Amino acid sequence: MGKKQISQLTFFDYTIGISIGSIAAEMASTDEIPYLHTLLAMVIYGTLAILISFLTNKSIKARRFFTGRAFIIIQNGKILEQNLSKAKLDINDLLAAARNEGYFDLSDIAYAVLETNGKMSFLPIASKIPVTTGDIGAVSAQSQLCANVIIDGVVMKENLRMAGFDEIWLSRTLNEQHAPPVSEIILACIGQDNMLTVYPRTKRTVLQTVLD
Repeated sequence: MGKKQISQLTFFDYTIGISIGSIAAEMASTDEIPYLHTLLAMVIYGTLAILISFLTNKSIKARRFFTGRAFIIIQNGKILEQNLSKAKLDINDLLAAARNEGYFDLSDIAYAVLETNGKMSFLPIASKIPVTTGDIGAVSAQSQLCANVIIDGVVMKENLRMAGFDEIWLSRTLNEQHAPPVSEIILACIGQDNMLTVYPRTKRTVLQTVLD
């Protein structure tokens, strides 16, 4: 059903999950219900979940029916009480959601949208939007993903290869920096500007070396 089922649960996902769990518990705890009946029930609920997931991916109407719509809670700095009521929220819920996102003054918010997963998204007013390098005309290099090449004392060979290096280079570099054995390294990663950062398990100073 996809990773979305783990990150967020719709009403139907929650209901189906609870139902399958209850059926499995009954099957494990009682002998009165035939085994095939409970198994068939779980298969039906599982198939229903997959079917709903397929429909919501293919149809906008089905998506709106099963997952609902987003609500605009604040528009142009004004609180829409009608939408707040439809979402079954009160002003304290709105204030708490705003504080969680770092807005302690509602006058700093131009728009607030309650998403279908229950989270609140905020757009600050123009004077409160953080300045970016593009706003001041500066050009900066594109940030790259960090490649974790050692995790919990294990060399991530695939990550190392994708970063353009091999285990021989890694071993030589660690030796040059007098780093502990790989088994004593909790994390080593190749970040921006080809910088190798090593985090030993002990309280040693973080080691860094620029890659050639």
